[in-house]
Order: sequence, then structure tokens, then C-alpha cells
Amino acid sequence: MMTIVINIIAFFLTYAFMEFTAWFTHKYIMHGFLWKLHKDHHIKDHDKKFEKNDYFFLMFAIPSFLLIYFGFEQGVSSVLLWIGLGIMVYGITYVLVHDIFIHRRIKLFQKTNNPYFKGMRLAHKIHHKHLTKENGECFGFIWVKKKYIKADETN
Repeated sequence: MMTIVINIIAFFLTYAFMEFTAWFTHKYIMHGFLWKLHKDHHIKDHDKKFEKNDYFFLMFAIPSFLLIYFGFEQGVSSVLLWIGLGIMVYGITYVLVHDIFIHRRIKLFQKTNNPYFKGMRLAHKIHHKHLTKENGECFGFIWVKKKYIKADETN
């Protein structure tokens, strides 16, 4: 019973920690020394279906895959498995929210009246107003500052 509780806690802590990891990676790596890969996400080429920025998913998918793989090797009670699943579920959330909901790369979830989701779109729009790696703002993903949630903007 204790193993189940530890694994559930590990899963949710990993998922939550991924928000910090995404913020840190976005601010200091994507807008830092790997700007060359992230740049096309800010300067959109609408003729391309994929961006160089899409390679960043490997930065999270590979550790997740390895943790899940080696976790299964040890058995479903392995904490490695549950940490890997936490990273994977965060990745799925990222695709659904960032790529589908915010950037509308697939035409699902187009409209919302939910203030939190509208705030997510607004914060991301403010982030994208900067076309260079300098002077960026709003590097987070799921956690959105209240000022964006309260802002009245049609998305």
C-alpha cells in the first residue's frame, strides 16, 4: 500500500516539477544557446507543418521513455516508471494545450469562455510579441499569472 502512495506522489510531483522544468528550459535554453532551434517558433513560416522547435520534445520524451522502459523492467511498482509517466503526461498536456489549443496546429478546442484558458492564450500571445530571444516574458506554460486571467481579451 505504501508503494502505491509513494508512486502516486512521485507521479504528481514529477508532473508539477515539469512546469518549472519547462519554464527554465524555455527561458534559459530555448531563449539562450539553443535559440536557433526555437527561433522559427516566434517567426512563423506558415508554409511549414513542422518547426525546428519541435525537436525540443525529444529533450523530454527520451528521459520519459527511458524511465518508463527501465521502470517496467523493475516492475509496475518501480518509482522510475511513475516518474517517467509523470513526464509523459505533462508532455501530452503540452501538446494538447500549447500546440492544439494555443497555436491551433490542429483545429480542435477552438473556442473557450473559460477565463483561465483565455489567460493562457493571452500570456502566450504576449510571449510571442517578442521576435528575438531578448526581453522575453511569460515563459511559463500551465501556471498563468492572475493579471492575464483577469484581462478581458477575446481569444
